[in-house]
Amino acid sequence: MCGLCGVVHLDGSPVDVSIVERMTARLMHRGPDQGRVIDDDCAVLGNRRLAILDLSPAGALPMQSADGALTLAYNGEIYNYPELKHSLEAAGERFRSHSDAEVILALYRRHGGELFTPMRGMFAFALWDRERRSLLLARDRLGEKPLYYYHDLRMIVFASEIKALLAHPDVPRASALDAHTLALYLAYGYVPPPLTAFKGIRALLPGCWLRVQDGRVEEGRYWTPPPNAPADPHATLDAHRADIHAALEDAVRQALISDVPLGAFLSGGLDSSLIAALMRRHSTGAVKTFSIGFAGDDSFDETVYARQVAAHLGTEHIAFTVESQTLDLLPRLVWHHDQPFGDSSAIPTYLVSKLAREHVTVALTGDGGDELFAGYDRFKAAALVERMQAVPKPLLRGAEWMINLLPEGTDYGNRFKRARRFVRGALQPPGLAYFDWVRLFSGDLCAELLRADGDPAGRHFMAMDTQGGVAGLLDKNLRSYLPDDLLIKTDRSSMAASLETRAPLLDHRLVERAARVPLNLKLKGMTSKYILKEIARAYLPDSIIDRPKHGFGVPLGAWLRRDAGVVRETLLDQTARQRGLLDQRTVVRLIDEHVSGRRDHAQRLWALLTLEWWYRIFIDGSETVAP
Repeated sequence: MCGLCGVVHLDGSPVDVSIVERMTARLMHRGPDQGRVIDDDCAVLGNRRLAILDLSPAGALPMQSADGALTLAYNGEIYNYPELKHSLEAAGERFRSHSDAEVILALYRRHGGELFTPMRGMFAFALWDRERRSLLLARDRLGEKPLYYYHDLRMIVFASEIKALLAHPDVPRASALDAHTLALYLAYGYVPPPLTAFKGIRALLPGCWLRVQDGRVEEGRYWTPPPNAPADPHATLDAHRADIHAALEDAVRQALISDVPLGAFLSGGLDSSLIAALMRRHSTGAVKTFSIGFAGDDSFDETVYARQVAAHLGTEHIAFTVESQTLDLLPRLVWHHDQPFGDSSAIPTYLVSKLAREHVTVALTGDGGDELFAGYDRFKAAALVERMQAVPKPLLRGAEWMINLLPEGTDYGNRFKRARRFVRGALQPPGLAYFDWVRLFSGDLCAELLRADGDPAGRHFMAMDTQGGVAGLLDKNLRSYLPDDLLIKTDRSSMAASLETRAPLLDHRLVERAARVPLNLKLKGMTSKYILKEIARAYLPDSIIDRPKHGFGVPLGAWLRRDAGVVRETLLDQTARQRGLLDQRTVVRLIDEHVSGRRDHAQRLWALLTLEWWYRIFIDGSETVAP
């Protein structure tokens, strides 16, 4: 895993190398093993490298072709590079290293802009072609690796993280959070790409490329997620199980390629447990697994299940329990994410990454299982709402009124909180019901906080071009929540610890095959991930497979009630009030309701805290400095 950056001047004038050196230095945490800059006059590319494949100097990044005509800055892993290298050698290519980066250069030389087709893996790269005076930026199909850019009439600047872009003196460090973008952030918990929280800075979308040539900038898409198959009453498990099982094994097997130690995150849930089981099956040596728990609320602690799985599989398991570190970690997490980020599961992801990095350099994760196989409870809720269309709305409104009288606990999966969210969503059309379950702030609360009318976030979600029904919701989840929340969180949290993470479930061939599985073999009645559970029975005990879904979270509600004074001080001080972004009376009410126990606003308050700290770190000061 690495961090890349660079500058290309569109008019052909030389680039100041010292600027790219400063940009590269901002990415030290992504690549502590090696860093360098290659100057090609009007194009200067930089890399920080976390060495995984070919640890020798021959694998250094950026990498140039033997004739110096091509320069590649690169972040990621091409898992099938040995097979690609073999076929390229048969076609006459010669290699100087054992690095997957050199294979990308050879693919470009042979296939030009069609080089993506045979590549399997996660990647972001910048490839400068001196002869064509052309820059190609690209990002992997599912969005595991990030890439951001800024361009004007004179230059294009690009990097793995926004903080590196801001090291360029001509990239503006100004907020783009107007009322519309703020409404999107409050609803999603992030600014939906290609927008960012910074003026003029954009994110390259998953499965897309950007080319700069002859002063022109153009973007295109080389891969689109296939639509999910609807339910088929005639579908049988036997018609799909063997194919999915084989694709899973292939995805895990190829993800084990490495010249450094590997391990796996293990929460004790189905996805991470199945990945650990397949890793154990295809590894020749011992497998290390890692889990983390939190003191103070047993409902958030899954370490007991992780230990059960580890004992069943025979892995070398390392578990760690931590006390509250929420507000201590907040500034550092904001700095690593570059933008306001409302998902508090960044806390445990960062901490388990730090734990794992003490023992391994690469960790496999279970990311993607819920997206591919309908694992979230909200998919079950959406299916239930489809069946409830005949229920009179006055009856649902009466139920909502009664539930609103009840207090909300901060324990995981609090039933009153879940019932309130379900009924509120059931009062809306099916698509908006789903969005209501996933959004942080409801449309009404957004309007109140921003002193505005309407719900731009709801319109933004419904505008996504996907099919209808629950299958369409899986499509939307794969195109939004997965790349823009989960994978951003995993990338930033792991790279903050200089740890590479790999998600075998996001191998694009597995994604394409899983999309063809009929919906009723993923969500069978109220049983989620049905086909995956049946595959897992060959490896895991039923007690792990059939236990209720449990997200990766922390007892944030209890922590923020305990630290209410710091929450008030941060959100209600003079600096925050003078920004004029949010209605202060509404902020006070949210804090009071949370502290009193009437409502659990922990995730909403966390989103507001990260927003305030983002302004303090990235906008208020004259320099962007790590806390």
